[in-house]
Amino acid sequence: MKAAGLSICLMNSQFSRAVIVLIFVGATLGAWGLLRSDHDVAVVRQRTPIIATRLFTGSDGQTHAEEIELELGPGEGSTELTEMAKATGAQFRRQAPNYFEDWHTAPRRQYVVTLSGQGEIEIGGGKRIPLGPGRILLVEDLTGRGHISRGVGAADRISLVIPLADR
Repeated sequence: MKAAGLSICLMNSQFSRAVIVLIFVGATLGAWGLLRSDHDVAVVRQRTPIIATRLFTGSDGQTHAEEIELELGPGEGSTELTEMAKATGAQFRRQAPNYFEDWHTAPRRQYVVTLSGQGEIEIGGGKRIPLGPGRILLVEDLTGRGHISRGVGAADRISLVIPLADR
C-alpha cells in the first residue's frame, strides 16, 4: 500500500510541476503581450492615394496627360474625403466593345470613371492611356487637336460621366 501511496504522491508532484510550468509560461506570454509597443502607439499605415489622369491642352495645341493625386481631408471615423466638386449632373454611358471616336476635344470639363469593360485614349505622339475599371479621368482638353477614344476587348465599356460646373 505504501508503494501505491508513493506513486500517487509522485504523480501529484509531477502534475503540480506541470501546472506550475503552464502557469509560468502563460503569465510570461501574457506579460509579453502587454509590453508590446503596438498596444500603446497608434500604427500609422500608408493609405493608397486616389489618382486621376488629367487630360489637358498644352500651349502646343496638343492634348497631354498627367497623373494627379486627389487631395483628401479627414471625414468621420476612418473616412477621408475630397472637397465636394460642383457638378451639373451625372450620366451613365455604355459603349460597344469596338467603339471608335476619332480626334475630338471634350465637350466640357468632366470626370469620366470607367466602371467596367476596357477602352483607351490616344493623345499626341501616339501615347495610349488604358481605361479599365476604376480609372478616373479628369477631361479638360477643350481646345486643340483633342484625343482619340476607342474600345478594347470583347465587353461593353460602362462609365460614369460627371460634368463639372464652371469654376
